[in-house]
Amino acid sequence: MSDDSALAPTGVLVSLEPVVARLLDRHLDAARPWFPHAYTPWSEATDYDGPLDGEPWREGQSVMSPAVRDSFTVSLLTEDNLPSYHFVIATLFGRDGAWGTWVHRWTAEEDRHAHALRSYLHARRALDPVLLEEQRMEHVSRGYAGRHPDVLHGLAYVTVQEMATREAHRNTGRACGDPLGEKLTARIAADENLHMLFYRDLYRAALDLAPDAAVTALADVICDFRMPGAALPGFQERSLRIAAAGIYDLDVHRERVLLPLLRALGVEERTDFTAVGDHARERIGLHLEQLGRDAARFRALFARMNLDGATTV
Repeated sequence: MSDDSALAPTGVLVSLEPVVARLLDRHLDAARPWFPHAYTPWSEATDYDGPLDGEPWREGQSVMSPAVRDSFTVSLLTEDNLPSYHFVIATLFGRDGAWGTWVHRWTAEEDRHAHALRSYLHARRALDPVLLEEQRMEHVSRGYAGRHPDVLHGLAYVTVQEMATREAHRNTGRACGDPLGEKLTARIAADENLHMLFYRDLYRAALDLAPDAAVTALADVICDFRMPGAALPGFQERSLRIAAAGIYDLDVHRERVLLPLLRALGVEERTDFTAVGDHARERIGLHLEQLGRDAARFRALFARMNLDGATTV
């Protein structure tokens, strides 16, 4: 482990900045431009009521299942809160040097997602546009307050969150039954994947810099992880419907998010932890075991619900 000065926020930022610069160059080489307007079926859209005197939205116009609509709603409203996310990471990482360049580049890329999703969903008449706008106003007005006490916790959170968001977008598209919707969500998921690779490899460097502190921050985040949209109105009910449909459930979170990340970070194989780091690694293992038990219980519950016809996803 490096000396204690590297564990101060400024020390972590300074020590990791060369890695940020290298990963930023890699990201810019890998990123490909894309355009939200190209994923909107303009020729199939019709005017809404209001100044254009079009047809008001009605429930029967959406061909998507309730669970898919829930998932698109959560995804879109989460992406809408980008101003708060930018503030959080700019406060954590700063706006200067390689860190600042990354923060602004990340924000510019993320800003496409809400625009693309909203245009697509409006054109498809998949969601009530008035209700969606009311929910957006409420959610964005509340903002988002990161629960990250330091840089390492913030980095750990975005590492897990980007992977989780990638899976949520990708699985929503696969479940929506619309080839265009699947292409759009796959394109957004590709952005999230590149963001995850940046943060994952940066976190690997953080583990080398301060093994005990970094794995402890990772354990804290994993054991108390919440998606950034968890404060949305009705999130709990929506997340249950989304889980029942298999779009994003505890199995996805454990098998497609946490386990691949932990393998990529080499957490299990590291030999440079003291007792402090070993304890954090043990906490992660116990949490994964509990997630496995909870996932099995929910699978059985959802299976009974479907067999009994108690829910339609």
